[in-house]
Amino acid sequence: MEEFTASQIQRLNELGIDNTCDQFDSVNKRNHSFEEIARHATKTSRNQLIDRCGERRRHSVKEMECEIVSHLIADGYTECFTPIIIKKGGLYRMGLSEKHSLWRQVFWLNDKECLRPMLAPNLYCMIRHLKRFVSGPLKIFEVGPCFRKESQGNKHLEEFTMLNLVEIDSEGDRVERVADLVKLVMEPLDLRYELINESSEVYGETIDIMVNGIEVASASFGPHKLDKMNGVDTPWTGVGFGIERLVQLLNGETNIKRVGRSLAYLDGVRLDI
Repeated sequence: MEEFTASQIQRLNELGIDNTCDQFDSVNKRNHSFEEIARHATKTSRNQLIDRCGERRRHSVKEMECEIVSHLIADGYTECFTPIIIKKGGLYRMGLSEKHSLWRQVFWLNDKECLRPMLAPNLYCMIRHLKRFVSGPLKIFEVGPCFRKESQGNKHLEEFTMLNLVEIDSEGDRVERVADLVKLVMEPLDLRYELINESSEVYGETIDIMVNGIEVASASFGPHKLDKMNGVDTPWTGVGFGIERLVQLLNGETNIKRVGRSLAYLDGVRLDI
């Protein structure tokens, strides 16, 4: 029995065809089937690109970002907008050093600056400043690009969009507050999820948010061992989401690269067809 070749499978995957396990009696039948499937998928992709250009809507990642941001602002959150380039000291204050595995994933611009691999260093800074002016609970968030050298696999991107939301001095049980924050973001997306206790190299004990066995977010809370290094002495609860991974699951994509920033895809549709 004949199966699709590696190059045929790759091409079909690029065109959005993931079920490529068919078997054929001969090479000719296999090649004929491939040509038919590829021709149909190419036509479908062309029509999808035409529709994308005529729909006048935002990319799925930006649409989700806008929906979540509007929801958070309506709930009383303040949006932060912080630099993408951060100092090496910001990583040190997150407990990272040259010996840490995440250090090797950092995109360094020079010996003192890098592209941020996470939003937390800047949000710690925002908490430290804003708590001088706000008494009682403070709710902040940021959505923005982060960068890590981890492009292997169909669930990772080197440039991805993070959403971090943090509540400071909120009342109630911290684990319950984590569940509330997760629900605030996830409920409007209509994705079923579960909370799993896990551990992180940076944050220690965490609560991961899983959808169909895939991690889409991770939560933590303080007081935390990193707080003192970042000048924070108040209880907090925070959750960080990967927007592209949420879109990947919501759109039913098997490869996150189809929905990420790309010159090969437009909102899930292959361009070089």
